[in-house]
Amino acid sequence: MKPIAIIILWGLVFLTSPSMIWAEENHFKTVLENFIATALKSNPSVLELQNRIKAAQEVPSQVSSLDDPILQLQLMNMPVDTFDFSQENMTQKLFSLSQKLPYPGKLGLKAEIAGKNIAISEQDLEEAKLTITRDVKLAFYELCFILAATNITHENKTLLEQFVTIAESKYSVGKGLQQDVLKAQVELSKIMERLIELQKLAGFEKARLNSLMNLLPQETLTIPHGIVKTDFNFTIEKLQAIAKKHRPLLSKILSLKERYGSSKKLAEKEYYPDFNVGLKYGQRDGTQMIDRPDFVSAFVGINIPIWYKTKQSRRVSETAYKVEMAGETYNKAKNQIFLNLKKLFDKEQQGNKTLQLIDQGILPQARQSLESALAGYSVDKVDFLTLLDNQLTLFNWQIKYHRELTDYEKNLAVIEQSAGKNLF
Repeated sequence: MKPIAIIILWGLVFLTSPSMIWAEENHFKTVLENFIATALKSNPSVLELQNRIKAAQEVPSQVSSLDDPILQLQLMNMPVDTFDFSQENMTQKLFSLSQKLPYPGKLGLKAEIAGKNIAISEQDLEEAKLTITRDVKLAFYELCFILAATNITHENKTLLEQFVTIAESKYSVGKGLQQDVLKAQVELSKIMERLIELQKLAGFEKARLNSLMNLLPQETLTIPHGIVKTDFNFTIEKLQAIAKKHRPLLSKILSLKERYGSSKKLAEKEYYPDFNVGLKYGQRDGTQMIDRPDFVSAFVGINIPIWYKTKQSRRVSETAYKVEMAGETYNKAKNQIFLNLKKLFDKEQQGNKTLQLIDQGILPQARQSLESALAGYSVDKVDFLTLLDNQLTLFNWQIKYHRELTDYEKNLAVIEQSAGKNLF
């Protein structure tokens, strides 16, 4: 009866709630935070957007500066018969310097538009950080599930090996059936196939997590035990208010709307002319008989927007429509975020109930059924297939519990990304 005692011992191990086994104090939160910090520091998408911001920061001073002045050198009224500088009175060496001056306010508006572009790039960076944080959590939690599922599967493999030994022992002395042996062997093969599949999935998720941290896909990772169910104390209204205030995507659209507003003001300024001012100096050569003084000239020029109906007015209308478009884009994005949060909130509520049902209802019942089958089988009141079926039922529900717990935590990670703020 020694094998029976071993089975009962394993049964007692399984009587412990998974929520207690995996809720031991550990450093898995710290490990997760370190993974996130590494990804936010090294991920190429983050580095790309950081450089985009730096590039955008160089623009305001450029667009708010005046155009370069223009220096011209000319020869005027040179006689082609002699090419003599002193032959004619109007022959000059002309030097001119001119500067374009935009209408007051235009340069300031251009700098303002460039500043809005910086804000838009910064919000793109924050949105990317939210996405990367979410993806790191999804990969990390999936690896935690695979680790838990692998450990449970190894334990069940050991148990099934004991079942095969017992079935073969009983069959050898004429107290068991060959089908019991075959059934146990089949289930053991399934367990081994599942372990191979879990190993493959672990390799894929580790590669994905390494890539997020800009590491080689094959880099070694240590994933600790310990998904602990996170407390959730938010209403849907609270989540939506947080998203409206903190989601970078919405802030980006508002910045875009403000940029279009500044573009509209600049378009309205185009009704007014720009100025071009300059100074000319004409140097003349004299002769022994004639002393010719040099000339000095000054000028002011303006552009005349006579085509304003087909140019400036159209530009004003274009930017006005873009302002309205950005407002509707904001409403559309906000409505979509609020809808997604409602779906995620409902999923959290359903997931919480499912976890409670499995942990507090189904798993205790499955353990009791296995315990009863073990007791019955030890005195030959329960057949082997019933015992095996009860054990596999418990095994499947243990895996199901960890699957639901992982999906619950992954859903919270998506809620955080949708709300635009670290909530847990």
